[in-house]
Amino acid sequence: MALEMKTKCQSCDAPFGWQDEVLICSYECSWCRQCAEGDGMTCRNCYGELVLRPRRPKELPPHLNSS
Repeated sequence: MALEMKTKCQSCDAPFGWQDEVLICSYECSWCRQCAEGDGMTCRNCYGELVLRPRRPKELPPHLNSS
């Protein structure tokens, strides 16, 4: 199951690019660094730990490219 790569901060609506630093909880709530630090690196929805969301590669490796 792939992560849902949300496109904006759930608090301030700051836009996220695919390579931007985004913090998520285990439920995939998504926060920008400023909002996450303001909440003590804790999700304000579930109170879980916020960690860096993995970044997707800019290009797929040849063995994963479907073309």
